Amino acid sequence: MTLSQHLTAYENQLRTDAEITGASALVRLGPLWLATFDGGMGFITHGAFEDADESAIRAWVVEALAHYRRDPAVTRVEWKTRGHDHAPGLHDALVRNGFEPGAPEAIMIGEAAALAVDVQLPPGVHLRKVTEEADIRAMSAMQDEVFGDPASNNNAESLLSRVGKSPDMELWIAEHGDTIVSAGRLEPVAGTDFAGIWGGSTLPQWRGQGIYRALTAARARSALKLGKTLIHSDSTEYSRPILERYGLVRVSSTTPYHWRR
Repeated sequence: MTLSQHLTAYENQLRTDAEITGASALVRLGPLWLATFDGGMGFITHGAFEDADESAIRAWVVEALAHYRRDPAVTRVEWKTRGHDHAPGLHDALVRNGFEPGAPEAIMIGEAAALAVDVQLPPGVHLRKVTEEADIRAMSAMQDEVFGDPASNNNAESLLSRVGKSPDMELWIAEHGDTIVSAGRLEPVAGTDFAGIWGGSTLPQWRGQGIYRALTAARARSALKLGKTLIHSDSTEYSRPILERYGLVRVSSTTPYHWRR
């Protein structure tokens, strides 16, 4: 597939409704999809704004935030933007209303088969899929640490809820003894050719040893068993080069904007 074909597949199969699987509530506001997940998380996505001007986009930002402010259970909101979208004034409108931009990430797409390779793990490290609550909470706490956040019970509760509502979701960890050193999840997207690999995180002292590559390969093999031929991921500068080595390509960028109550 060409770069253009990958981007077309992304646009047609992975935006809007495919992004809010497992949401406990959903409201439409113009082109916006306002999802609420258990654990107090709001999530905003949208398709193309088409010919919307700055004033229309500013109004949607204000109305969307007001929607979440009215629900005291929502403590944080993520607005997902894409670098290739026509969205005049969106950055300024988000910042003006209290959203803070996160680090841009590369939208990566490629063949699952290219990722399903054999990778040698460091001595004493092994991979496994986790399903028990205690393991999932420990995985969530490790990811909070890696991403620079305080350990959050809300994040763990949200992940547990999503696993309960999405039976095909898989959570994978790499362990050394009793310590989780890397983790990530696989999310097959119903009705599409895609599975997403998300939440990839490795403790700093364990990076550069092939653990993330092995974890990614394990998830790709699972995706193929589920009939998914394409993989997508929003990748940091740590994971992007690894995925590129196995044939994934950057089709665009995405920047999350975060609001906290």
